[in-house]
Amino acid sequence: QVQLVESGGGLVQPGGSLRLSCVVSGTILRINAMGWYRQAQGKQREWIAAITGGGSTSYPDFVKGRFTISRDDANAVYLQMNRLTPQDTAVYYCRALVTFDGTGKEYEYWGQGTQVTVSS
Repeated sequence: QVQLVESGGGLVQPGGSLRLSCVVSGTILRINAMGWYRQAQGKQREWIAAITGGGSTSYPDFVKGRFTISRDDANAVYLQMNRLTPQDTAVYYCRALVTFDGTGKEYEYWGQGTQVTVSS
């Protein structure tokens, strides 16, 4: 059973920073691309960062320069968020594409989400 567990959310003042973590556990061969998404109340889930197995990163324009995604060799992905605004308030989810064998077939998994609230 593959599990993704996010942590690091909370309440922060406008202009502040938070670092989210997501740890993948389970018997897997390899974690390929990983990403972060968020869903604000009443809105659709949106993509905010991605990182490939090789470490290449990508972001939508509205977070470029403020958010940074990274990963380590221990099945974890991180999201450093700086200069937060109230519009960044949302539940943040991590996503991972994993393989279990040498066939190359990927499986998608999501975490349960962590709440980020930006408010004074």
